[in-house]
Amino acid sequence: MNEEALNMQIRKFLKKTGITSQRCIEQSVRDGLEDGSIKLGEEIEATMHLSIRQLGLDVDIVEKLKIEADE
Repeated sequence: MNEEALNMQIRKFLKKTGITSQRCIEQSVRDGLEDGSIKLGEEIEATMHLSIRQLGLDVDIVEKLKIEADE
């Protein structure tokens, strides 16, 4: 197996998913603040689901994001 080639493919995938995820989260937070469903100072829980069917990989990555006010 070419470890370097695999690493590059994984990095490409992570870059694509990272950029897309960040944009979606930022827009959703802005929308939530605007419609009042979340407030400054709150924590929201984000879950990223990673699945690779052929490998039987199925994992959730969970992190809390605190919505802070500008300083």
